[in-house]
Amino acid sequence: MSLLMAVRPSLPESGLLSVLQIAQQDLASDPDVWLRVLGGLLQRDLGLGASLEGASLLSRRCQRQLQGLCRQLGQGGRRLKLPQVPDTEEEEEDRDSQQSGKRRKEPEEEAASPEGERAPKRFRCSERGEEEEEHEEEGPAHESLESLAGGEGASPIKSQPVLGAETSKASASLEDAKGPAEGLVLPKALQDQVPRLQQLLKTFGEGLEGLEDAPQVELQLLHECNPSQMDLLCAQLQLPQLSDAGLLQLCTWLLALSPDLSFSNATVLTRSLFLGRILSLTSSASRLLTTALTSFCAKYTHPVCTALLGPVLQAPGTGPAQTELLCCLMKDESLEPDALALMLGQILELPWKEATFLVLQSLLERQVEMTPEKFSVLMEKLCKEGLAATTSMAYAKLMLTVIIKYQANITETQRLGLAVALEPNTTFLRKSLQAALRHLGP
Repeated sequence: MSLLMAVRPSLPESGLLSVLQIAQQDLASDPDVWLRVLGGLLQRDLGLGASLEGASLLSRRCQRQLQGLCRQLGQGGRRLKLPQVPDTEEEEEDRDSQQSGKRRKEPEEEAASPEGERAPKRFRCSERGEEEEEHEEEGPAHESLESLAGGEGASPIKSQPVLGAETSKASASLEDAKGPAEGLVLPKALQDQVPRLQQLLKTFGEGLEGLEDAPQVELQLLHECNPSQMDLLCAQLQLPQLSDAGLLQLCTWLLALSPDLSFSNATVLTRSLFLGRILSLTSSASRLLTTALTSFCAKYTHPVCTALLGPVLQAPGTGPAQTELLCCLMKDESLEPDALALMLGQILELPWKEATFLVLQSLLERQVEMTPEKFSVLMEKLCKEGLAATTSMAYAKLMLTVIIKYQANITETQRLGLAVALEPNTTFLRKSLQAALRHLGP
Protein backbone atom coordinates (compact mmCIF):
# COMPACT_ATOMS: atom_id res chain seq x y z
CA MET A 1 0.00 0.00 0.00
CA SER A 2 2.86 2.38 0.80
CA LEU A 3 4.41 1.67 -2.60
CA LEU A 4 1.07 2.30 -4.34
CA MET A 5 0.76 5.67 -2.58
CA ALA A 6 4.29 6.65 -3.63
CA VAL A 7 3.79 5.84 -7.33
CA ARG A 8 0.06 6.58 -7.57
CA PRO A 9 0.42 9.44 -10.13
CA SER A 10 1.94 7.01 -12.65
CA LEU A 11 -0.64 4.25 -12.22
CA PRO A 12 -3.85 3.84 -14.23
CA GLU A 13 -6.89 4.48 -12.04
CA SER A 14 -8.70 1.40 -13.33
CA GLY A 15 -5.88 -0.90 -12.27
CA LEU A 16 -5.50 0.83 -8.92
CA LEU A 17 -9.21 0.44 -8.21
CA SER A 18 -8.96 -3.28 -8.92
CA VAL A 19 -6.10 -3.63 -6.43
CA LEU A 20 -8.06 -1.72 -3.79
CA GLN A 21 -11.11 -3.95 -4.30
CA ILE A 22 -8.96 -7.05 -3.79
CA ALA A 23 -7.38 -5.50 -0.68
CA GLN A 24 -10.81 -4.71 0.78
CA GLN A 25 -11.88 -8.33 0.33
CA ASP A 26 -8.78 -9.48 2.22
CA LEU A 27 -9.37 -6.93 4.98
CA ALA A 28 -12.87 -8.26 5.55
CA SER A 29 -11.38 -11.39 7.13
CA ASP A 30 -8.32 -9.75 8.71
CA PRO A 31 -8.98 -6.03 9.44
CA ASP A 32 -5.42 -4.68 9.62
CA VAL A 33 -5.46 -1.03 10.75
CA TRP A 34 -2.54 0.11 8.59
CA LEU A 35 -3.95 -1.42 5.42
CA ARG A 36 -7.41 -0.06 6.11
CA VAL A 37 -6.19 3.51 6.60
CA LEU A 38 -3.78 3.46 3.66
CA GLY A 39 -6.50 2.00 1.48
CA GLY A 40 -8.83 4.75 2.64
CA LEU A 41 -6.25 7.40 1.73
CA LEU A 42 -5.89 5.97 -1.77
CA GLN A 43 -9.66 5.85 -2.20
CA ARG A 44 -9.94 9.46 -1.06
CA ASP A 45 -7.23 10.55 -3.53
CA LEU A 46 -9.15 8.77 -6.29
CA GLY A 47 -12.28 10.72 -5.36
CA LEU A 48 -14.21 7.78 -3.97
CA GLY A 49 -15.10 9.59 -0.74
CA ALA A 50 -13.74 6.92 1.60
CA SER A 51 -14.36 7.64 5.24
CA LEU A 52 -11.48 7.51 7.71
CA GLU A 53 -13.55 8.20 10.80
CA GLY A 54 -12.48 6.11 13.75
CA ALA A 55 -9.34 4.82 12.04
CA SER A 56 -6.20 5.34 14.08
CA LEU A 57 -2.66 4.26 13.32
CA LEU A 58 -1.65 4.56 16.99
CA SER A 59 -2.15 2.30 19.97
CA ARG A 60 -3.84 3.78 23.04
CA ARG A 61 -0.57 3.80 24.95
CA CYS A 62 1.10 5.71 22.11
CA GLN A 63 -1.81 8.13 21.94
CA ARG A 64 -1.50 8.92 25.65
CA GLN A 65 2.25 9.46 25.33
CA LEU A 66 1.77 11.83 22.43
CA GLN A 67 -0.93 13.73 24.30
CA GLY A 68 1.35 14.26 27.28
CA LEU A 69 4.30 15.23 25.09
CA CYS A 70 2.28 17.74 23.05
CA ARG A 71 0.87 19.39 26.18
CA GLN A 72 4.36 19.84 27.59
CA LEU A 73 5.67 21.17 24.28
CA GLY A 74 2.82 23.67 24.24
CA GLN A 75 3.95 25.07 27.64
CA GLY A 76 7.51 25.81 26.67
CA GLY A 77 8.92 22.33 26.88
CA ARG A 78 12.04 22.55 29.07
CA ARG A 79 10.73 19.96 31.53
CA LEU A 80 9.79 17.20 29.13
CA LYS A 81 8.90 13.95 30.81
CA LEU A 82 6.73 11.36 29.07
CA PRO A 83 4.01 9.63 31.13
CA GLN A 84 5.42 6.51 32.70
CA VAL A 85 3.71 3.53 31.08
CA PRO A 86 4.77 0.00 32.03
CA ASP A 87 6.50 -1.62 29.12
CA THR A 88 8.83 -4.60 29.02
CA GLU A 89 11.17 -2.92 26.54
CA GLU A 90 11.38 0.20 28.68
CA GLU A 91 12.17 -1.92 31.78
CA GLU A 92 15.02 -3.59 29.93
CA GLU A 93 16.33 -0.16 28.92
CA ASP A 94 16.10 0.96 32.57
CA ARG A 95 18.20 -1.99 33.73
CA ASP A 96 20.83 -1.28 31.06
CA SER A 97 20.89 2.38 32.07
CA GLN A 98 21.34 1.59 35.77
CA GLN A 99 24.27 -0.68 35.03
CA SER A 100 26.02 2.06 33.08
CA GLY A 101 25.68 4.67 35.84
CA LYS A 102 23.38 7.66 36.01
CA ARG A 103 22.64 7.97 32.32
CA ARG A 104 18.88 7.92 32.89
CA LYS A 105 19.02 10.64 35.55
CA GLU A 106 21.06 13.07 33.49
CA PRO A 107 18.28 14.24 31.14
CA GLU A 108 15.96 14.93 34.11
CA GLU A 109 18.66 16.83 35.97
CA GLU A 110 19.44 18.89 32.87
CA ALA A 111 15.78 19.63 32.29
CA ALA A 112 15.25 20.61 35.94
CA SER A 113 18.28 22.95 36.11
CA PRO A 114 17.25 26.58 36.82
CA GLU A 115 19.20 27.95 33.87
CA GLY A 116 18.00 25.31 31.43
CA GLU A 117 21.24 25.73 29.52
CA ARG A 118 21.61 22.09 28.58
CA ALA A 119 18.08 21.48 27.39
CA PRO A 120 17.80 20.70 23.67
CA LYS A 121 17.30 23.87 21.66
CA ARG A 122 14.50 22.51 19.52
CA PHE A 123 12.33 22.17 22.68
CA ARG A 124 12.83 25.77 23.81
CA CYS A 125 9.68 26.99 22.07
CA SER A 126 8.90 29.90 24.40
CA GLU A 127 9.83 31.22 27.83
CA ARG A 128 6.96 31.60 30.28
CA GLY A 129 8.83 31.78 33.60
CA GLU A 130 8.11 28.96 36.02
CA GLU A 131 6.60 25.91 34.28
CA GLU A 132 4.09 23.82 36.19
CA GLU A 133 4.54 20.10 36.27
CA GLU A 134 1.77 18.24 34.50
CA HIS A 135 -0.18 15.49 36.25
CA GLU A 136 -2.48 13.99 33.62
CA GLU A 137 -4.96 11.18 34.11
CA GLU A 138 -4.25 8.35 31.74
CA GLY A 139 -7.82 7.46 30.85
CA PRO A 140 -8.89 5.87 27.56
CA ALA A 141 -8.44 8.08 24.53
CA HIS A 142 -11.91 8.87 23.18
CA GLU A 143 -10.65 10.63 20.10
CA SER A 144 -8.12 9.15 17.69
CA LEU A 145 -4.93 10.90 16.66
CA GLU A 146 -4.80 10.83 12.88
CA SER A 147 -1.35 10.85 11.33
CA LEU A 148 -0.02 14.27 10.47
CA ALA A 149 1.74 13.33 7.27
CA GLY A 150 3.86 15.79 5.30
CA GLY A 151 6.44 15.46 2.49
CA GLU A 152 6.41 13.23 -0.60
CA GLY A 153 4.46 10.12 -1.29
CA ALA A 154 1.92 10.47 1.60
CA SER A 155 -1.54 12.02 1.66
CA PRO A 156 -2.12 14.24 4.73
CA ILE A 157 -5.08 13.63 7.06
CA LYS A 158 -6.60 16.43 9.08
CA SER A 159 -5.83 16.02 12.76
CA GLN A 160 -8.59 15.61 15.32
CA PRO A 161 -8.84 18.33 18.03
CA VAL A 162 -8.01 16.12 21.01
CA LEU A 163 -5.14 17.93 22.69
CA GLY A 164 -6.56 21.29 23.72
CA ALA A 165 -5.62 24.84 22.76
CA GLU A 166 -1.84 24.50 22.83
CA THR A 167 -1.86 21.40 20.66
CA SER A 168 -4.21 23.07 18.18
CA LYS A 169 -1.60 25.79 17.66
CA ALA A 170 1.10 23.19 17.01
CA SER A 171 -1.19 21.33 14.62
CA ALA A 172 -1.93 24.54 12.76
CA SER A 173 1.78 25.07 12.13
CA LEU A 174 2.03 21.55 10.72
CA GLU A 175 -1.00 22.19 8.50
CA ASP A 176 0.76 25.29 7.16
CA ALA A 177 3.71 23.17 6.10
CA LYS A 178 1.50 20.79 4.14
CA GLY A 179 -0.22 23.20 1.80
CA PRO A 180 -0.09 26.77 0.46
CA ALA A 181 -1.47 28.55 3.52
CA GLU A 182 -1.63 32.28 4.04
CA GLY A 183 1.07 32.27 6.73
CA LEU A 184 3.46 29.91 4.91
CA VAL A 185 7.13 30.86 5.33
CA LEU A 186 10.40 29.41 4.10
CA PRO A 187 12.94 27.85 6.46
CA LYS A 188 14.95 30.73 7.93
CA ALA A 189 18.27 29.53 6.54
CA LEU A 190 16.81 29.49 3.03
CA GLN A 191 14.91 32.75 3.44
CA ASP A 192 18.22 34.44 4.35
CA GLN A 193 19.69 33.22 1.05
CA VAL A 194 16.79 34.37 -1.14
CA PRO A 195 18.30 37.85 -1.84
CA ARG A 196 21.55 36.26 -3.01
CA LEU A 197 19.70 33.81 -5.23
CA GLN A 198 17.60 36.64 -6.66
CA GLN A 199 20.75 38.61 -7.44
CA LEU A 200 22.35 35.62 -9.15
CA LEU A 201 19.29 35.02 -11.28
CA LYS A 202 19.20 38.69 -12.31
CA THR A 203 22.81 38.55 -13.54
CA PHE A 204 22.21 35.61 -15.87
CA GLY A 205 21.09 37.59 -18.90
CA GLU A 206 22.15 35.99 -22.14
CA GLY A 207 25.77 35.32 -21.20
CA LEU A 208 26.92 32.55 -18.89
CA GLU A 209 30.50 33.73 -18.32
CA GLY A 210 31.63 33.67 -14.73
CA LEU A 211 28.61 31.68 -13.53
CA GLU A 212 29.96 28.17 -13.89
CA ASP A 213 30.42 27.58 -10.17
CA ALA A 214 27.17 26.51 -8.52
CA PRO A 215 26.13 28.17 -5.23
CA GLN A 216 26.25 24.85 -3.38
CA VAL A 217 25.27 26.15 0.06
CA GLU A 218 22.15 27.94 -1.16
CA LEU A 219 20.94 25.10 -3.37
CA GLN A 220 21.54 22.42 -0.74
CA LEU A 221 18.99 24.26 1.39
CA LEU A 222 16.32 23.27 -1.15
CA HIS A 223 16.22 19.87 0.55
CA GLU A 224 14.73 21.57 3.64
CA CYS A 225 11.63 22.71 1.73
CA ASN A 226 8.38 20.84 1.54
CA PRO A 227 6.45 21.14 -1.76
CA SER A 228 4.38 24.14 -0.60
CA GLN A 229 7.50 25.98 0.49
CA MET A 230 9.19 25.10 -2.80
CA ASP A 231 6.21 26.63 -4.61
CA LEU A 232 6.61 29.78 -2.52
CA LEU A 233 10.35 29.93 -3.26
CA CYS A 234 9.73 29.61 -7.01
CA ALA A 235 7.31 32.53 -6.80
CA GLN A 236 9.75 34.68 -4.83
CA LEU A 237 12.55 33.96 -7.30
CA GLN A 238 10.19 34.55 -10.27
CA LEU A 239 11.48 31.42 -11.98
CA PRO A 240 8.83 31.47 -14.76
CA GLN A 241 10.26 34.83 -15.88
CA LEU A 242 13.85 33.57 -16.23
CA SER A 243 15.50 33.96 -19.62
CA ASP A 244 16.23 30.74 -21.48
CA ALA A 245 19.93 31.25 -20.76
CA GLY A 246 19.21 31.64 -17.06
CA LEU A 247 16.96 28.57 -17.16
CA LEU A 248 19.73 26.43 -18.61
CA GLN A 249 22.26 27.64 -16.04
CA LEU A 250 19.87 27.05 -13.14
CA CYS A 251 19.07 23.55 -14.42
CA THR A 252 22.79 22.82 -14.64
CA TRP A 253 23.14 23.78 -10.99
CA LEU A 254 20.08 21.79 -9.92
CA LEU A 255 21.28 18.66 -11.72
CA ALA A 256 24.59 18.87 -9.83
CA LEU A 257 22.79 18.65 -6.46
CA SER A 258 23.52 15.62 -4.32
CA PRO A 259 21.37 13.97 -3.10
CA ASP A 260 18.72 14.34 -5.79
CA LEU A 261 15.65 16.44 -5.19
CA SER A 262 12.57 14.64 -3.91
CA PHE A 263 9.87 13.68 -6.40
CA SER A 264 7.47 16.30 -4.99
CA ASN A 265 9.98 19.15 -5.11
CA ALA A 266 11.19 18.18 -8.59
CA THR A 267 7.55 18.19 -9.73
CA VAL A 268 7.05 21.72 -8.37
CA LEU A 269 10.23 22.90 -10.11
CA THR A 270 9.15 21.29 -13.39
CA ARG A 271 5.88 23.20 -13.36
CA SER A 272 7.52 26.47 -12.41
CA LEU A 273 10.47 26.27 -14.79
CA PHE A 274 8.92 24.71 -17.87
CA LEU A 275 5.13 24.33 -18.03
CA GLY A 276 4.04 27.95 -18.53
CA ARG A 277 7.07 28.69 -20.68
CA ILE A 278 6.28 25.80 -23.05
CA LEU A 279 2.53 26.44 -23.21
CA SER A 280 3.19 30.07 -24.22
CA LEU A 281 5.47 29.17 -27.15
CA THR A 282 4.35 30.62 -30.49
CA SER A 283 7.40 29.49 -32.47
CA SER A 284 10.05 26.80 -32.22
CA ALA A 285 11.72 26.50 -28.81
CA SER A 286 15.23 27.90 -28.48
CA ARG A 287 18.22 25.61 -28.30
CA LEU A 288 18.76 26.72 -24.68
CA LEU A 289 15.23 25.77 -23.65
CA THR A 290 15.45 22.44 -25.47
CA THR A 291 18.76 21.60 -23.81
CA ALA A 292 17.49 22.58 -20.36
CA LEU A 293 14.35 20.44 -20.74
CA THR A 294 16.09 17.33 -22.09
CA SER A 295 18.81 17.42 -19.42
CA PHE A 296 16.28 17.92 -16.62
CA CYS A 297 14.05 15.15 -17.98
CA ALA A 298 16.96 12.70 -18.18
CA LYS A 299 17.39 12.93 -14.40
CA TYR A 300 13.82 13.66 -13.26
CA THR A 301 11.75 11.73 -15.80
CA HIS A 302 8.87 10.89 -13.49
CA PRO A 303 8.26 14.52 -12.38
CA VAL A 304 8.46 15.67 -16.02
CA CYS A 305 5.90 13.05 -17.04
CA THR A 306 3.54 14.08 -14.25
CA ALA A 307 3.88 17.86 -14.36
CA LEU A 308 4.72 18.50 -18.03
CA LEU A 309 4.13 15.73 -20.57
CA GLY A 310 0.52 15.01 -19.62
CA PRO A 311 -0.56 18.65 -19.06
CA VAL A 312 0.99 19.87 -22.34
CA LEU A 313 -0.57 17.07 -24.40
CA GLN A 314 -3.97 17.70 -22.83
CA ALA A 315 -3.87 21.51 -22.97
CA PRO A 316 -6.36 22.98 -25.45
CA GLY A 317 -3.74 25.42 -26.76
CA THR A 318 -1.15 22.80 -27.71
CA GLY A 319 0.14 23.65 -31.18
CA PRO A 320 3.07 22.98 -33.54
CA ALA A 321 5.66 24.66 -31.28
CA GLN A 322 4.75 22.55 -28.25
CA THR A 323 4.49 19.36 -30.32
CA GLU A 324 7.86 19.96 -31.95
CA LEU A 325 9.55 20.41 -28.55
CA LEU A 326 8.00 17.23 -27.14
CA CYS A 327 9.04 15.27 -30.24
CA CYS A 328 12.58 16.58 -29.78
CA LEU A 329 12.45 15.43 -26.15
CA MET A 330 11.38 11.91 -27.18
CA LYS A 331 14.30 11.65 -29.62
CA ASP A 332 16.95 12.77 -27.13
CA GLU A 333 19.65 10.11 -26.82
CA SER A 334 20.34 10.88 -23.16
CA LEU A 335 17.02 9.30 -22.09
CA GLU A 336 17.49 5.80 -20.69
CA PRO A 337 15.21 2.89 -21.73
CA ASP A 338 13.33 2.98 -18.42
CA ALA A 339 12.66 6.70 -18.92
CA LEU A 340 11.23 6.00 -22.38
CA ALA A 341 9.01 3.27 -20.95
CA LEU A 342 7.79 5.64 -18.23
CA MET A 343 6.83 8.30 -20.79
CA LEU A 344 5.08 5.70 -22.94
CA GLY A 345 3.01 4.62 -19.93
CA GLN A 346 2.01 8.25 -19.31
CA ILE A 347 0.90 8.75 -22.93
CA LEU A 348 -1.10 5.52 -22.96
CA GLU A 349 -3.23 6.84 -20.09
CA LEU A 350 -4.10 10.10 -21.87
CA PRO A 351 -6.85 10.74 -24.40
CA TRP A 352 -5.21 10.88 -27.82
CA LYS A 353 -5.37 13.67 -30.36
CA GLU A 354 -3.33 14.84 -33.37
CA ALA A 355 -0.39 16.09 -31.29
CA THR A 356 -0.32 12.79 -29.37
CA PHE A 357 0.11 10.82 -32.62
CA LEU A 358 3.20 12.86 -33.53
CA VAL A 359 4.80 12.67 -30.08
CA LEU A 360 4.06 8.96 -29.74
CA GLN A 361 5.54 8.21 -33.15
CA SER A 362 8.77 10.00 -32.17
CA LEU A 363 8.89 7.92 -29.00
CA LEU A 364 8.15 4.57 -30.66
CA GLU A 365 10.86 5.21 -33.26
CA ARG A 366 13.23 4.46 -30.36
CA GLN A 367 11.86 0.87 -30.16
CA VAL A 368 10.77 1.23 -26.55
CA GLU A 369 10.92 -1.94 -24.49
CA MET A 370 7.46 -2.85 -23.20
CA THR A 371 5.68 -5.75 -21.61
CA PRO A 372 3.07 -7.73 -23.59
CA GLU A 373 0.39 -6.11 -21.41
CA LYS A 374 1.54 -2.60 -22.25
CA PHE A 375 1.88 -3.47 -25.94
CA SER A 376 -1.67 -4.83 -25.87
CA VAL A 377 -2.93 -1.50 -24.48
CA LEU A 378 -1.04 0.33 -27.23
CA MET A 379 -2.61 -1.83 -29.94
CA GLU A 380 -6.11 -1.46 -28.50
CA LYS A 381 -5.86 2.32 -28.49
CA LEU A 382 -4.29 2.35 -31.95
CA CYS A 383 -7.15 0.28 -33.41
CA LYS A 384 -9.77 2.37 -31.62
CA GLU A 385 -8.33 5.68 -32.87
CA GLY A 386 -8.26 4.43 -36.46
CA LEU A 387 -12.05 4.69 -36.75
CA ALA A 388 -11.92 8.43 -35.93
CA ALA A 389 -8.57 9.50 -37.46
CA THR A 390 -9.41 8.45 -41.04
CA THR A 391 -7.82 11.55 -42.60
CA SER A 392 -4.90 12.00 -40.18
CA MET A 393 -1.45 11.64 -41.69
CA ALA A 394 0.04 11.69 -38.20
CA TYR A 395 -2.04 8.64 -37.28
CA ALA A 396 -1.09 6.83 -40.50
CA LYS A 397 2.62 7.46 -39.84
CA LEU A 398 2.23 6.25 -36.25
CA MET A 399 0.61 3.01 -37.42
CA LEU A 400 3.33 2.48 -40.04
CA THR A 401 6.01 2.95 -37.35
CA VAL A 402 4.34 0.37 -35.09
CA ILE A 403 3.99 -2.18 -37.91
CA ILE A 404 7.62 -1.81 -39.00
CA LYS A 405 9.36 -1.41 -35.63
CA TYR A 406 7.26 -3.86 -33.60
CA GLN A 407 6.24 -6.49 -36.15
CA ALA A 408 7.67 -9.27 -33.98
CA ASN A 409 5.29 -8.27 -31.15
CA ILE A 410 2.08 -8.15 -33.20
CA THR A 411 -0.19 -11.18 -32.77
CA GLU A 412 -2.59 -12.45 -35.42
CA THR A 413 -5.56 -11.03 -33.52
CA GLN A 414 -3.88 -7.63 -33.31
CA ARG A 415 -3.03 -7.76 -37.04
CA LEU A 416 -6.68 -8.33 -37.88
CA GLY A 417 -7.65 -5.44 -35.62
CA LEU A 418 -5.24 -3.11 -37.42
CA ALA A 419 -6.65 -4.22 -40.76
CA VAL A 420 -10.17 -3.29 -39.64
CA ALA A 421 -8.92 0.09 -38.37
CA LEU A 422 -7.34 0.77 -41.77
CA GLU A 423 -10.49 0.14 -43.81
CA PRO A 424 -11.91 3.69 -43.51
CA ASN A 425 -8.48 5.36 -43.85
CA THR A 426 -8.31 7.86 -46.72
CA THR A 427 -4.66 8.96 -46.60
CA PHE A 428 -2.20 8.14 -49.37
CA LEU A 429 -0.39 5.80 -46.93
CA ARG A 430 -3.36 3.42 -46.81
CA LYS A 431 -2.05 1.06 -49.48
CA SER A 432 1.44 1.02 -47.96
CA LEU A 433 -0.05 0.16 -44.58
CA GLN A 434 -2.19 -2.63 -46.00
CA ALA A 435 0.84 -4.08 -47.80
CA ALA A 436 2.88 -3.98 -44.60
CA LEU A 437 0.09 -5.77 -42.76
CA ARG A 438 -0.06 -8.50 -45.40
CA HIS A 439 3.65 -9.20 -44.80
CA LEU A 440 2.77 -9.92 -41.17
CA GLY A 441 0.25 -12.59 -42.14
CA PRO A 442 0.84 -16.34 -41.92
